Amino acid sequence: MSTAPRLTALDAVHRALGATMTDFAGWDMPLRYGSEREEHIAVRTKAGLFDLSHMGEITVTGPEAVDFLNFSLVGNIGSVGVGRARYTMIVDQDGGILDDLIVYRLAEAEYMVVANASNAQNVLNELSNRVEEFDAEVRDDRDAYALLAVQGPESPGILKSLTDADLDGLKYYAGLPGTVAGVPALIARTGYTGEDGFELFVAPGDAEKLWGALMEAGTPVGMVPAGLSCRDTLRLEAGMPLYGHELTAELTPFDAGLGRVVKFEKTSMSENFVGREALAAAAERAETAPPRKLVGLIASGRRVPRAGFPVVADGKVIGEVTSGAPSPTLGKPIAIAYVDAAHAAPGTEGVGVDIRGTHEPYEVVALPFYKRQK
Repeated sequence: MSTAPRLTALDAVHRALGATMTDFAGWDMPLRYGSEREEHIAVRTKAGLFDLSHMGEITVTGPEAVDFLNFSLVGNIGSVGVGRARYTMIVDQDGGILDDLIVYRLAEAEYMVVANASNAQNVLNELSNRVEEFDAEVRDDRDAYALLAVQGPESPGILKSLTDADLDGLKYYAGLPGTVAGVPALIARTGYTGEDGFELFVAPGDAEKLWGALMEAGTPVGMVPAGLSCRDTLRLEAGMPLYGHELTAELTPFDAGLGRVVKFEKTSMSENFVGREALAAAAERAETAPPRKLVGLIASGRRVPRAGFPVVADGKVIGEVTSGAPSPTLGKPIAIAYVDAAHAAPGTEGVGVDIRGTHEPYEVVALPFYKRQK
C-alpha cells in the first residue's frame, strides 16, 4: 500500500506560490518555484528562503547525555560548548556511515541531533537502541519543529531587521534562542549552501507567520523562495556530501575523505564507541593505501554527468560519479566522483566520464568548486 507523503507546515504557502512539488524522503517538498538557476544565483548573490521542515530533530537529555552521544557518534561531543554545534556522523559496528548529522548543545545536559530526512527514522531507532545502558533519554521531536533557512550574503541584514538577537556575535556552527518577527526560535548559523546563512527552528504553528515576515523583509533586497533543486546544486558547488551519494553505509568516514570528523580521543567513551575498531582499521588503510578518493570534475563540454556514470582513463573504469549537475556559478557541468588514488591529483590528464557510451573529457580538481569570499 502506498502512503501519502507528509506535508510541512508551509505546504499551503508553497502551493500558493505555484511551486513544483516532489516526494522527497516521504515528504511533499518544493522542488522549485520557477527557475532553479535563478534561485541558485539569488542565494549566491542575494538570498534564498528554504523550507527544510523535513529534517529530523531528535532531542537527547539526561545526566549521561554526553557520554551516550560520545558512545553513539564518531565525534567528541563532550567538547561542544553550550550554544555551539558540531558536524558529525553515526556509523555501524563496521564503520559504515548511517548518516551525517549536526548536533546542537542547547543546555548543559540537552542536545538536539538533526538527521537527514531519509535517515531520520533509522537514526532514531539506532539511538533508541544504544541508550539502554545510559542515564539519558532519546526523544523524537520531528513533529515539534518547522525549519526555515535564510541563506546568502544578504541573510544577516534580513534577519537583523526582524530580531534583536546578537547575530554579529553568533559564530558559524553556533545557535542561540531568540525571537524573530515575534516568533520564538532557535537561531543557528548553519547551512548547506556554501554561503553565510541561518537556520530557524520554530514551532510548526509559527512557520507561516515567520515565512511571511522573512519574505517581506527580504524581497526588497532580492531574496526569493528556493527549492530543493537549487539546494542540491548549491551544496554540490560547495563540495558538501549528500547521503546516498557521497556517503553510504558501504563507506566509512575515512573512505569519504572525512576522517577528520572521527575523534578517537574523547572526553568520555574513548575506548568503546560504536565502530571504533573498524574505524581505526579504516584510518590505517586510508593512510597507507587509499583505494579511491573523492574529487571534483569540471566538464570541457556541455554534457552533464549523473550519479552512477563511470569515470574512465586509458580505456579503463577508474571511478564513479556520485553527484553531477550544471553549475550556474561556473557555467559548466560539474561532478563529484570517487576515483582511483592514482588519478585523484588535481590536474590529472586523460580523465573522462562515460556519458551513454561517449567518453567526455573532464578536469580533475580539488573540492570545493566554489568558496565564498569571507
